[in-house]
Amino acid sequence: MTDIRELLLSRIRDVADYPEPGVMFKDITPLLADPAAFTALTDALAEIAERTGATKVIGLEARGFILGAPVAVRAGLGFIPVRKAGKLPGATLAQAYDLEYGSAEIEVHAEDLTTGDRVLIVDDVLATGGTAEASVQLIRRAGAEVAGLAVLMELGFLSGRARLEPTLNGAPLEALLTV
Repeated sequence: MTDIRELLLSRIRDVADYPEPGVMFKDITPLLADPAAFTALTDALAEIAERTGATKVIGLEARGFILGAPVAVRAGLGFIPVRKAGKLPGATLAQAYDLEYGSAEIEVHAEDLTTGDRVLIVDDVLATGGTAEASVQLIRRAGAEVAGLAVLMELGFLSGRARLEPTLNGAPLEALLTV
């Protein structure tokens, strides 16, 4: 696992003062552009999907789509996008959550999750955990079970893990990298 961590870290670029002064943005586009690194990442996340017994993969908008879709294909599972409110046609389930300043809402197609589904949530970064926590609530409201949460990178200093662990109720939270 050390080799994959080194590979992934070497392909993540720090961008100072983006999107605002004082923020060090972790840009994963160089990782996505490198086929060996992207394949290693996809394989590692697909292994988590298999280990957790997931039957479906949810990707959180927007970078979770980029990571989650190939993970689902690699693991032989279905992929479900969780989108910002108003972006999905048809009947949806919605979940509101609080942001630092204000609130937001995410949605999933109501028919995409059913009782008996075990869902792995995939995203690029775990920061404060608000979006991930809302997705856990959405999955459970749909009658499905949360198999776990897998992210490329956890920003440990933002304490998202502490916020999520009670909500996950014993389901694993796996981060390939912690920064």
